[in-house]
Amino acid sequence: MIKRIIFGLLFLITVSVNAQEKVKEPTFIGEAFIIKSDNSILDLEKEQVILKTKAGVSVYLTGIGKIKTKISIPSCCSGSVYNPDNEIKLVIRAIDNETDPLSIIQIFKFQKKKKERLAELASFGTFSGESSNNLNYLKFNADKYGEKSYILTIKKFERGAEYGVIVKNPNALDEKQTIVSTFGIE
Repeated sequence: MIKRIIFGLLFLITVSVNAQEKVKEPTFIGEAFIIKSDNSILDLEKEQVILKTKAGVSVYLTGIGKIKTKISIPSCCSGSVYNPDNEIKLVIRAIDNETDPLSIIQIFKFQKKKKERLAELASFGTFSGESSNNLNYLKFNADKYGEKSYILTIKKFERGAEYGVIVKNPNALDEKQTIVSTFGIE
């Protein structure tokens, strides 16, 4: 009798574990979504960016100052907003999942303005010289997910902030247009 109960419980546990479906991969390269704590998904909003290069007034008046190039998205906030408990889990589709994700995936914080979101790419100062890759990156841990995706876990993030995700194609020689997947954290 006890053996039947134990085998019955083991059978029920096995069936319930196998019944839980794994969240599928995104369909297209560069697409991303957040896996919420209840295992539902939140698709990230994909947006095209505008590159803006501006010089400070002092550059025009004295020839001394800084010139900055920034990513700009002409809206204040992402339509994809999430309020995580203590971590963010992102699934991101890439060409494959054989490349080190740190070399092809960038997750960064935007500066929020009333009518746009900005992130500095590069700057050149008269005395400070040139600096590039100036995005305010988030650190993440990554694992393979499915056939061609990664699952990223972000432990440290700022609430009330807007973030962007860029997935680079390591095989592309020229990426003329940048698509950024965006999300906000409450």
